[in-house]
Amino acid sequence: MTTNKALLALAMGLALAACSNQKQAENSAADAANSATEAQQAADNAAATGDQAAASAAQQSADAAAQAANAASTSADAAATSGSMTNADNAADAAAQNADAADQAKDAAQEAAKSADADKTAPAPEKK
Repeated sequence: MTTNKALLALAMGLALAACSNQKQAENSAADAANSATEAQQAADNAAATGDQAAASAAQQSADAAAQAANAASTSADAAATSGSMTNADNAADAAAQNADAADQAKDAAQEAAKSADADKTAPAPEKK
């Protein structure tokens, strides 16, 4: 009877850990999607300034954020359907790394948008 209880406890522990990995991956995918949305907003803001170079840089960053968000979502799906704890761990880690990449791309898009806004509001150089 004690062996059965130990096996049951082990199975429940593994199920809980798998659920935790899946939840972590889902949260990472949601964070990545939010970063991609914010990056696209920054790109749209940069485009509205008329600064083509900044708008292009911001859009490239927004595209990178969207790709990272897509990869995070794929990793979350893999964590949910993985057949082992190791696979679930790896998928959850990949989702977190992709969420970080999306966040960095969002930051780059926002910096480009700030640059475009600063260029727009900077005083024109004086002509002599």
